[in-house]
Amino acid sequence: MEITSDISGFYKLSIEERVAKIHELADLTDEEAAAIRNTGVLGDDLADRMIENVVGTMALPLGIAMNFRINDKDYLVPMAIEEPSVVAAASNLAKVARKQGGFHTSHSGPLMIGQIQITGLSDPWGARAKILQHKEEIMTKCDMCDKVLVRFGGGARDVVVRVIDTMSGPMVIVHLIIDTRDAMGANAVNTMAESVAPFLEEVTGGRVYLRIISNLATHRVARSWAIFDKDELGGEEVVDGMIKAYHFAAADPFRCATHNKGIMNGISAVVIATGNDFRAVEAGAHTYATVEGGYKPLTKWEKTADGHLMGVIEVPMAVGLVGGATKVHPTARANVKILGIESADELGMVMVSVGLAQNAGALRALATEGIQKGHMRLHARNMAVQAGAPIGIVDEVVRRLALMERFDFGAVEDMVAEVKKEKGIE
Repeated sequence: MEITSDISGFYKLSIEERVAKIHELADLTDEEAAAIRNTGVLGDDLADRMIENVVGTMALPLGIAMNFRINDKDYLVPMAIEEPSVVAAASNLAKVARKQGGFHTSHSGPLMIGQIQITGLSDPWGARAKILQHKEEIMTKCDMCDKVLVRFGGGARDVVVRVIDTMSGPMVIVHLIIDTRDAMGANAVNTMAESVAPFLEEVTGGRVYLRIISNLATHRVARSWAIFDKDELGGEEVVDGMIKAYHFAAADPFRCATHNKGIMNGISAVVIATGNDFRAVEAGAHTYATVEGGYKPLTKWEKTADGHLMGVIEVPMAVGLVGGATKVHPTARANVKILGIESADELGMVMVSVGLAQNAGALRALATEGIQKGHMRLHARNMAVQAGAPIGIVDEVVRRLALMERFDFGAVEDMVAEVKKEKGIE
């Protein structure tokens, strides 16, 4: 059957009916259809209400990173990710940091930005002045939109007005600075922006188009720093190599993209595990890497007077503990309990500490044996399964490959065949 994506009323079907339709159109096997049909811990009802056109769920491995000591408190850190070596690297480097006191953090507070775009103004600077004249009234209108948030200590904190040049001419951009407390805050901020837009049109005589949150959360920044013991890392020569690797990233955007991706391996795994919006955090982080001009590392590394390695990270962390999947998803709720955190700010500080540890692990691997050797040793399990190894022989296959120090797919296939033959497995 020729595949068509024009399926009238697909959203009206039950999950079972949708799967049956996809089963037929995509020519899936029964096994493949069953693989997408599973809704796991969410169940059909909850899964079908979280997004549209649901056919099932897609699971990720969930691991626990160990050894994290942050501000003199120990954490077990859930990480949801499909890539091998990430959880191991974060755990290993957190253990290295413990010897020098662990991670130390700070946070700028749970402030989010709501943007309102005003166009069609012949006097943009005059319009800016008029808006600022009504600042208190604008903030009052914002607070009236969410009295519950205000009751919990949140609400409007400031109004910032910018004039920018665009291909459509000058625009006035109003930033509503909103304290969202323990929520990520998108719904509250968007509601406030939409609510005050007509008033801004009245004040300025302009036309409002966009009214939406910004994911560049420059007022909601989490920071962490730690000292990684030189002896635990492998000596001062390793420290020097790690710093040179950082200098490479600071000088070259091609390297920097991968440097920052490695940081987000750690951060995003915790964001996903806690049911937060990893796309928002990723977008904010990578944009933040450009705010000083060019594209720069999210971490900074230097050598202490004692020859140890000191790392610092600073990243916008638009994450929350209330609202969204964090409160709805059973696994996310359990993961938040495992973390033992008490606020969204604390969650953000844990996340950036994981990012710092992950970056340290990557830099050490790059400065010593290379990233691939350790990574492929862990990835070999996946490769063995892909090569047809039954679960019962995977560990033996990987053990023998490690002795050979060969992890290319051809070697994996040969080793799987060898072990299967020895054990009489067809």
